[in-house]
Amino acid sequence: MVGQRVRTRFAPSPTGYLHVGGLRTALYNYLFAKKMNGDFIIRIEDTDQTRRVEGAQKDLIKTLEWAGIIADESPEHGGNFGPYVQSERLDIYDRYCRQLLEDNHAYYCFATHEELEENRQLQIKQGLQPKYNRKWLPEELGGSMPPSVIKKKLDEGDPYVIRMKVPDYVSVWFEDIIRGPVEFDSSTIDDQVLMKSDGFPTYHFASVIDDHLMEFTHIIRGEEWLSSMPKHLLLYEFFGWEPPKVAHLPLLLNPDRSKLSKRQGDVAVEDYIRKGYSSDAIINFVAMLGWNEGEGSEQEVYSMEQLIDKFSLERVGKAGAVFNVDKLNWLEKQYIKNRPTEQLVEVIKPILQAELEQKKSLMPEEVITSDTYLEKVIELMRERVGFEHEFVTFSSYFYFEPETYDDEAVRKRWAVDTNALLREFTDILYTLEEFSADNIEAHLKEFVVPKGIKAAVLIHPLRILASGVSFGPSLYHMLEVLGKETVIRRILTGIEKISVPV
Repeated sequence: MVGQRVRTRFAPSPTGYLHVGGLRTALYNYLFAKKMNGDFIIRIEDTDQTRRVEGAQKDLIKTLEWAGIIADESPEHGGNFGPYVQSERLDIYDRYCRQLLEDNHAYYCFATHEELEENRQLQIKQGLQPKYNRKWLPEELGGSMPPSVIKKKLDEGDPYVIRMKVPDYVSVWFEDIIRGPVEFDSSTIDDQVLMKSDGFPTYHFASVIDDHLMEFTHIIRGEEWLSSMPKHLLLYEFFGWEPPKVAHLPLLLNPDRSKLSKRQGDVAVEDYIRKGYSSDAIINFVAMLGWNEGEGSEQEVYSMEQLIDKFSLERVGKAGAVFNVDKLNWLEKQYIKNRPTEQLVEVIKPILQAELEQKKSLMPEEVITSDTYLEKVIELMRERVGFEHEFVTFSSYFYFEPETYDDEAVRKRWAVDTNALLREFTDILYTLEEFSADNIEAHLKEFVVPKGIKAAVLIHPLRILASGVSFGPSLYHMLEVLGKETVIRRILTGIEKISVPV
């Protein structure tokens, strides 16, 4: 392995959505490979055909690519170590399983499901760790089952699995990059199933074979796989292979420090995409679920390039990482604040076009979809939106007439003479040749002074009529962006609907 090009992998099962924990595993593998000028590979582990979901494989890869995690080799992109789908590699697993049988490291087991469950329940009652009782371990491997009985079962075509024979009285030790030295006694290791009765390998067997044949130098995966390591290491020993280096990532936790689960919030990456989170924010957030740059660094916002440059497995902690959505929301806002305006324009244009297909705007479409107009909206709303789509959805009054008015604000802000004052001020707006924020503000202040009223008497009603809501950016700048024709139309339309103070 010394001097070998670094190769890492993400090996999901095509059973549905991409879990945020899976995204973190893929990201750390990607970051490490790229930091080391190596290769990142996607392999699909579909040996459990009962859980396979149609289309899940493509969706997983599509989601990863949306996040900027592009594989050097995968089922979609090919490579020199394929096939990259385990169900297409069955002949390989069969060949290596036969080798283990011949070398007395594996044996046939004809135990039924009912027998296995009965044995498991008995061991639980006895306070023992459930393990296979080795009823079918043949005599030549130290068991009690005569070869003739096994041969008879095979000749009769009885269903069977193939199990690995775990050596007795040995210690399995390895060095975890994150956790340091880890040791298991073989008495705690079950004679795992290598090949199932349907002819498909188990995860444990297939992953070891593939990890070796695909020449992976590092296996970076979740903490839940830590207990599987001794089984995998024994297989490496049986085959005489050098195992890759390993790193087991900390668990992801809910805010109450329970294991992250859908019961307390969204766990699918696709859910966060649908809500409007950007790939930049999600990747930044997920990267820091367990990793930090180290003491002295106050940086919290990272690009993918910066993460590649700074990432190291040695800076991944052992303790569980809390999934704090508030931090994700904060990061999303940071990206919106700092994202180039022209980039935001390209993002929100299709969102606005989709809205325009659903409802009509009284404003000229060529105006509100222009780069110039959208840039003005962005600069006004950049500090106020939490998601890119909110430049349209949260800011709809920049494109569409208000359908309703904030009732509570109307009751609070309207007086008997408010509509009359608004009509009178509208006549002044008609006369403005320069419909700018400064000019509108100056004329409004000139209008209220001789009447002995405060500017707020008109500011709040003007905002409500122009936008339908009682909050937003600077009123005068909002009116400037909307334009004279739209502002006057909305004022006159609104006061017809709000005719009597409450």
